[in-house]
Parts: sequence; structure tokens; C-alpha cells
Amino acid sequence: MSTLTTKDIEIATRAADQFQRLYYATYDSSTRVDDLPKFYRASSAVVWNGTPYQGSDGVRDLLSRMPITRHEVQSFDCHPIPGSQPPSLLVTVSGTVIHGRGPQGNPASTSSKSVDGQPRVFSQTFMLVPDSSAAKTTAGEVAKYYITADALRFVG
Repeated sequence: MSTLTTKDIEIATRAADQFQRLYYATYDSSTRVDDLPKFYRASSAVVWNGTPYQGSDGVRDLLSRMPITRHEVQSFDCHPIPGSQPPSLLVTVSGTVIHGRGPQGNPASTSSKSVDGQPRVFSQTFMLVPDSSAAKTTAGEVAKYYITADALRFVG
């Protein structure tokens, strides 16, 4: 089994930072139904707040039934998993998300207890694996990854 170096951890952290920025910008975009599934493969396992979805088609189905979103990432962490070069990455993200247009976008008849439009705290965990179909990277460059597993939970 290979050991991780400080350089491996720095590269992995950079990859995770780039990933989470691009992922949530795509999730919140007007083209998310077409673009976010590209982060996944048909074999990817997705669990969204306890409900399982399969692969890129499952993600597309989920997004097509969901109101617009606005994510604010408050923290993320990355753990490279030794055994492959580049290593697979376990990425955890915490933040808030608003579904819909926010409280001011709700009709006046919306119950104050409605979660639609209210910020919700979430925790999301990704397992990213190197994409062997992507162009090879040079030493020190961030590898291309795809999501093989994704689990999101609302907190509280």
C-alpha cells in the first residue's frame, strides 16, 4: 500500500476545493439538469436525504423535480484514500441551501413553518475517483475525478 505525502494531500485538497466550487456553482445554475449529471456515472450511488437514486439518470430525475437552489458552503474537508495514484478522495461539505426563491419569493399564503424558501443546513459526503477516461495530468496538476458515491443529509 502506498503512503501519502504532504504533496499528495496538498494536491488532493486543491482538487477538492476546485470540485466543490464547480459542483455547487453548477448545482445552482439554470442548466443544472443537463450539467450536474456529468459529474456522475451510470454506476454512481446517490442518497439524497435518505432517498436512493442511481447514477447520472437518477440525479437528472431528482433535479428536474426540485426548485431552484442557492448553496452556501461553509466548510469542506478532503481525505485522500491511499492505494491509487492519484488517490480517490473522500470529500465532506457543510453549508446551507435555499430551495426556491427564498422567504421573500414565497406567496403570502405560505405557512411560516414551510421549509420551501428557508435556509437549511446540509452535510454532503462525496467519494471521488480518478476518471481514467480523462486526459492524463502532469505532476503537480489536479486530476480529473467523477463522483462514485454521494450522500446528502439535512441537519436539524
